[in-house]
Amino acid sequence: MADVVLVLNAGSSSIKFSAFDGGKASLPLILRGQVEGLYTAPRSLAKDAAGAEIESKSWSDNATFGHEEAIAYLIDLLRSQRGDHRLVAVGHRIVHGGMFFDRATRIDEGVMAKLQTLTPLAPLHQPHNLKAVDIVTRIRPDLPQVACFDTAFHRTQPELAQAFALPAAITDRGVRRYGFHGLSYEYIASVLPTFDAKAARGRTVVAHLGNGSSMCAMVNGRSVASTMGFTAVEGLPMGTRCGSVDPGVILYLLAELKMDAKAIEDLIYKRSGLLGVSGLSSDMRTLLASDDARAAFAIDLFTYRIARELGSLAAASEGIDAIVFTAGIGENSPDIRQRVCERAAWLGAVIDEDANRAGSACISTPSSLVSVWSIPTNEELMIARHTQALLAEA
Repeated sequence: MADVVLVLNAGSSSIKFSAFDGGKASLPLILRGQVEGLYTAPRSLAKDAAGAEIESKSWSDNATFGHEEAIAYLIDLLRSQRGDHRLVAVGHRIVHGGMFFDRATRIDEGVMAKLQTLTPLAPLHQPHNLKAVDIVTRIRPDLPQVACFDTAFHRTQPELAQAFALPAAITDRGVRRYGFHGLSYEYIASVLPTFDAKAARGRTVVAHLGNGSSMCAMVNGRSVASTMGFTAVEGLPMGTRCGSVDPGVILYLLAELKMDAKAIEDLIYKRSGLLGVSGLSSDMRTLLASDDARAAFAIDLFTYRIARELGSLAAASEGIDAIVFTAGIGENSPDIRQRVCERAAWLGAVIDEDANRAGSACISTPSSLVSVWSIPTNEELMIARHTQALLAEA
C-alpha cells in the first residue's frame, strides 16, 4: 500500500488540493483540483496527473457546505479514488511564519498558538490557513500535519533588507519586511541548477507574476531582497491589489474621503491593481486582448513597475546574471515577458523572440549578457517535499 501526502491551500471560499505519492522520493503527482464557492455555490473538480477529469461535483446545501465539509469530502475522495493508497500526512500552505519560523515545521499545539498570534499580520489569509489545520485535526487527529510558510525563504535576507525606518518599539512588534511567495521562489531555486548552473550560483531575479505578483533577488539560491514586505499588498501592481503606494495616500483616504480601515482594505486588496486601473478586468489575458486604452495603460504600468523593481533588486544583489519568469502570467504570457525584457535592455538582456513565442525555457539570445528563462513553478510539490522530509525525521 502506497503512502499519500495531501497538500492543502485553504482560502476564504476555496481549497486547492494536490495529492502526491509519498512512498517515492520524486513524489509523483496522483491528483489535484479545487473545491470553490464555499458557503455560496460549492463545487469541486479533481483531475489526475495527466490533467484528465476524475470527478466533478456540486452541492445544493450552499449555506452550510464550508471548509469542514470540503476537507471531509477530499479525504473521502482520496479513499474512493485511491483505495490502494493510505493518507499519511497533510502539508499546509501557511502564508505567515513571522519571526518564529524560518523553515517548514511539524504542527503541534505550541506551533498553532504562535501562528494564531500572527493573524493581524495576514488577516485575509492566516485565519483560513489555520482553519484547515483545525479541521484536519478534528477529522483525523492521527495525521501528522506540516506548516510550510510563504515567508520562510526570505528569512535569509540581511537585516537591512528587512527593516523599515521606524522606531525600534514598532519594529520589535514584528513590523518589518517579510516577503511572500517564498515557496515558489524556493522551488525555482531548487530546479535552477538544472537549467543554468551559473545563474543558480550567481545573482538571479525571479519574477513571480500572477494574480498575486512579486519579485525576489537571489544570490547563490538564497533570498537577499523582495518586492513584497510587511504584507502581500506591497510591491508590484497585481490583479486586484495596488502594490506599493505612498503611506500619505492612506492618510488622505482616512482624513479627506472619510474611509475607514475596512473600506481601505477592500480598496487596496480587491478594487485596485489591473482591475482598478483598467476598469475592465484583473485578468491579464483579457487586458491583452482588449483595444481599450485603459487596458493598455494598465499593462504598461504593470511592466514599468516590474522593470523598475528589476533595477532595484539588481542593486540589492550587486549585479544580475539571470532573470526568471514564473507563475501564471510569467509562464504563459510571451507578450509580458517581451515587454519587460525590452525595458531591461539596459541591463544587457536580449530576448530571442522566436524562443519566447515558442515557450522555450531559455528565451534569451546567446549574445545576451543576462540569461532569461521561463520556468514553471510548483509550490504544491515544494510543500510535499517539506512534508515528506519531516515525516522521515520523525
